[in-house]
Amino acid sequence: MIIRKSQREIEKIAGAGALVAETIAHVGSLIAPGVTTAELDDAAGRFIREHRGLPTSLGYKGYPAAICISPNDVVVHGIPGDYEVGEGDLVTIDVGVTLDGYIADSAYTFGVGEIDGEAQRLLDVGQDALETGIEQARIGNHVEDISHAVQTVVEEAGFSVVRSLVGHGVGRHYHEDPHIPNFGQRGRGPRLSEGMTIAIEPMITAGGADIVVADDGWTITSADGSLAAHFEHTVAITGDGPRILTPRVGVAARGPVLR
Repeated sequence: MIIRKSQREIEKIAGAGALVAETIAHVGSLIAPGVTTAELDDAAGRFIREHRGLPTSLGYKGYPAAICISPNDVVVHGIPGDYEVGEGDLVTIDVGVTLDGYIADSAYTFGVGEIDGEAQRLLDVGQDALETGIEQARIGNHVEDISHAVQTVVEEAGFSVVRSLVGHGVGRHYHEDPHIPNFGQRGRGPRLSEGMTIAIEPMITAGGADIVVADDGWTITSADGSLAAHFEHTVAITGDGPRILTPRVGVAARGPVLR
């Protein structure tokens, strides 16, 4: 069942979304060679709680950390631990925050220091795909109008969308209907209507679309070891067009490479 939100509820989700964006920027400012993903996760959890929020991922279906941190070939759901960030890495920060009973969700892939040209192109295409998908998030369009737009941008660049992972509704719950695939045909899927709040999230790789789930049950990597990128916004469908409820701030607003 698709849950449509009132204007008051959308503002509540936007409040959570602002904290999500600030958390991504805060953690991004700490990413540097030698820092561990556990240290970044600790910083994220403290920051969220200091701002009256709750890290939605912690304990969700047994997930053991405040946020997901996914380096290099990890597509999503990387569990923070003793991995030390290195020069040239790609590091995805994926944050869900619950604030005043409402949830927002966003992800951003940072490049660390000097990254190679193909890695930078992957980041650029991921961001372009997200922006192009969001443009289709309009009243009267269909879910797969978003999906098709994302797929077109990614595949025309020679990269792959991960087909077994999807975006989703979000707001009252972490994962709501509808699913938002990153591939599809125009005019298919549920029709978009005012009050829907959805997480649009291209998950792409520089190689093939196949993935592998690790023994921990969470960490999902590209099957061929290729680099992955993941960009996500929570978006409201409004009469004035798509409204991004997790707008970028800080280092995330300035670009994908940390120097």
